[in-house]
Amino acid sequence: MPRLRLEAAAVNQTPLDWDGNRDRLIAALDAARQAGAALVCLPELAVTGYGCEDAFFSSGVRATALEVLRELAPFTRGIAAPLGLPIEHEGRLYNACVWACDGRLVGIACKQHLAGDGIHYEPRWFHPWPAGKIAAFSLGDAELPLGDLLFDCDGVRIGFEICRDAWVERRPGARLASRGARILLNPSASHFAFGKQETRRGFCRSAARDWGVAYVYANLLGNESGRAVYDGGAMIAHGEALHEGPRFSFADFVLATADVDLSTTARRPLAETPPLRAGVASSEGVVDCGFRLPTADDCRPPASPAAWDGSPPSKEEEFARAVALGLFDYLRKSGANGFVISLSGGADSSAVAVLCWLMLRFAAEELGGAATAARLPSTAGVRPAAADRKSADGDSSAVGLRSLLACVYQATRHSGEVTRRAAENVAAAIGAEFIAWNVDGMVDAYVDVVAAALQRPLAWEGDDVALQNVQARARGPGAWLLANLRQALLLTTSNRSEAAVGYATMDGDTCGGLAPIAGIDKAYLLDWLRWMETAGPHGVGPLPALAAVNCQQPTAELRPPAHGQTDEGDLMPYRVLDVIERAAIRDRLLPHETFAAVRPLLAEHSATQVREWVEKFFRLWRRNQWKRERYAPSFHLDDENLDPKTWCRFPILSGSLARDFEKLDAQARKAVAAGDPDGGRR
Repeated sequence: MPRLRLEAAAVNQTPLDWDGNRDRLIAALDAARQAGAALVCLPELAVTGYGCEDAFFSSGVRATALEVLRELAPFTRGIAAPLGLPIEHEGRLYNACVWACDGRLVGIACKQHLAGDGIHYEPRWFHPWPAGKIAAFSLGDAELPLGDLLFDCDGVRIGFEICRDAWVERRPGARLASRGARILLNPSASHFAFGKQETRRGFCRSAARDWGVAYVYANLLGNESGRAVYDGGAMIAHGEALHEGPRFSFADFVLATADVDLSTTARRPLAETPPLRAGVASSEGVVDCGFRLPTADDCRPPASPAAWDGSPPSKEEEFARAVALGLFDYLRKSGANGFVISLSGGADSSAVAVLCWLMLRFAAEELGGAATAARLPSTAGVRPAAADRKSADGDSSAVGLRSLLACVYQATRHSGEVTRRAAENVAAAIGAEFIAWNVDGMVDAYVDVVAAALQRPLAWEGDDVALQNVQARARGPGAWLLANLRQALLLTTSNRSEAAVGYATMDGDTCGGLAPIAGIDKAYLLDWLRWMETAGPHGVGPLPALAAVNCQQPTAELRPPAHGQTDEGDLMPYRVLDVIERAAIRDRLLPHETFAAVRPLLAEHSATQVREWVEKFFRLWRRNQWKRERYAPSFHLDDENLDPKTWCRFPILSGSLARDFEKLDAQARKAVAAGDPDGGRR
């Protein structure tokens, strides 16, 4: 068996961006060929983009995908690669990879297990291909074998596990290895989630170790279609070795490279098959490609990844890089000229502003100032030398953000000097434009009009919530106007904890076209901001200006200061809220079950208090689903998302929970009767 150079590509594609997708695939093919690769694995559905959704149903989309496939074929001369696209066969649609060798299209492998949980809806569009089935597909004048295939390149047999195929118990790879596969390719579209890369490493390593193959895993990169962020992390496993490409890259594509001696990986004898005919599947589903894979004898050793990629990053690092990459791609793919944030000086809006700063910092440090400017809208004003100039405090990342990010502090008579100073300090530290105005005039006008119509004054004693909400809503039009004037995207700063209980004003603080942190709980955001203040991401370091934010107790500042309003006073402690939310929503427990699950975790609080918090959570959750339905699109960052469009569906209208609360009361009484009436540690 020869020694081969294998490449796995992470590519930043966009649904239905036909020419852009084609050109990025060509660039990845060229780079792999120039590096001396025998083959390069490309991501799943890379021709069309993975996130086309119901556009997959369009016959025109499928026809255009085949056109682009024919355009790509000549660029595989001297190399082999899978080209992913939807294939219609006998009235059914399949998620497929066309195997291309040396400029020719040889055959088509189809996905056998579809992702239909959580963020995924593949069964809506595709059918799973039956194991062992082989058919034929007409492509112009040619007829290509289609189905559960192995591809033979001069004795080197190559098979496919397409994304979810590797996540199931009975993986197709085991059967392919028993049929003589020496290389298994996994073209994937695996969205980012905290800690997920370690799971991917596990199934790559186990395949290489248990089946005696070289396993090549490719993935998408960046914010492909709006909500899902793809972290890349392409890798190649063989024997005990694992070669991994960079994650969270801002480039169009990045490669993972490995030189593999197949004679040391094979553990099974080559399966006996009848003589092969070029381009025709044997009865065992083996297709002769008529192509000898180039060897790696004259290749230079592959480069090592960046230092921080060598060890698993912390959750804080992953969060910073995933959201920064998501923001960068959303900005450039949407065509907006920048961002606007209503910066209150509190934790949520400060976190969003800092993530915008990290977006430009990471991009400029990886790509350089000129390349970063070239990827952003020409009117954004990012100057080509942005990565090389220094701001007053020696921080090159701040340069250029002023033209991309406007932060507006919208005061009322209830706003304090502490929050204004914090907002101004954060904006200055990250180099954003800072604007301040007062909205009392608009608030008073609304209140006076309605009070006159009702023929009574509005007062805090009886109109508390309405008077809070009108302040938040009065801030919306100005922020939208500023965003329109700048042709920018207004970012909303709501977090997941607020979404769970509806602690947000619709058309007020929820105004915006993108909600970057709506999938993240408030307790974690507070921890992350402290990490940013004192440590910060690899290569960036801390942002001390956040001390002015972190020293505050979160508050909406919507009641008069004498009321001493705090978020946790309005709701419950954020860490309590998040514990209850996970039990109730992630674990799908009823109120009395939730009480039993969280009681040991909240032992410092009385049983009566915990019962009240559990009931409050469920009441607020139930009545505020309509708000979650109206939130701006958010990034999917973990498997605890509350977004009803991608993860957590719940009826807008539902019952009163009276029976459930009776059981909750009984559970709490039982806890008190058990001998701990105060319910706390003494």
